[in-house]
Amino acid sequence: DFGRDPGRTLRRTDMSAILGSGKHRYRVVENWAKLPPGWEFRDVAAVAVDSKDRVYVFNRGQHPMIVFDQDGNFLRSWGEGLFSRAHGIDIDEDDILYCTDDGDHTVRKLTTDGKVLMTIGVPGKPAPFLSGKPFNRCTHTALSPKGEIYVSDGYGNSVVHKYSPDGKHLMCWGTTGTDPGQFNIAHNIATDDDGYVYVADRENHRVQVFNGKGKYEAQWNNMHRPCALYCCGGKNPRFIIGELGPGMPVNTKHTNLGPRLAIVDKKGNTIARLGGEHGPGLEPGKFLSPHGLAVDSKGSIYVGEVSYTNWPSTHPGVPVPRHLRSLQKLEKIK
Repeated sequence: DFGRDPGRTLRRTDMSAILGSGKHRYRVVENWAKLPPGWEFRDVAAVAVDSKDRVYVFNRGQHPMIVFDQDGNFLRSWGEGLFSRAHGIDIDEDDILYCTDDGDHTVRKLTTDGKVLMTIGVPGKPAPFLSGKPFNRCTHTALSPKGEIYVSDGYGNSVVHKYSPDGKHLMCWGTTGTDPGQFNIAHNIATDDDGYVYVADRENHRVQVFNGKGKYEAQWNNMHRPCALYCCGGKNPRFIIGELGPGMPVNTKHTNLGPRLAIVDKKGNTIARLGGEHGPGLEPGKFLSPHGLAVDSKGSIYVGEVSYTNWPSTHPGVPVPRHLRSLQKLEKIK
């Protein structure tokens, strides 16, 4: 019964870390990504998987987009000189990528080999702070069933924008606050097959649910700083949420606050939790800052973490290690 005790998640079997319980059990694949010698991800802000299970790792190192096959073999890299600060990535059914760059306030539509097809926003020119106009440090995108583009905007705004597939601004909603329809860091966004829009309202500790016209429908609570958000698809989808741990010294040593992953149903009910009972860590199966999520055709979860950015808050006063892990693969156990 995986719903009975969603907090107990980590044990060792054959020297591999096992997370989850019941129908939601995952084996941590250590050192999955085989980077070329001397390369480093630094922060992995987002991850996407295409129709051939190739994995796109959008990161803040010298090579912003690094592509691997399902076994972690390096295929190629691109984006050097193009991106300012990787933040979000989405992919459509035709394997077209949508990359959100909060450093230069843009969303770029690209092919899987890095050819830019469209840019929304003006690189390096943010909208006025909290003006509601696009964009000021936008964070992520999601697509409607009709191919419309939703953008969470994000750090310097408290708005969700909606665009036509060809990049025409259609509408927006949201303002700063804690009431329904208001945001305190609209950090991530996802959609389902019915057209509902899910927004990770990070510092309000909730996910808000809207229809495709921005009408507030519901909110999911009982989560800690939801940062990453992924819809697994289908008519009754389940969602994976990356929750950050405490960000203040007053509660950094408190237990059961993450960082962790939560698996929830369409009503936001928790089905399982992966990790997070004893705070952040570098051991396999522990997390520092789950920031981006993707799932392949076999149900394995790829977790990108902004480890370098979050290290000072998760380990106050401790020097940053030379190399921090910022990507994990959790292989679904059948």
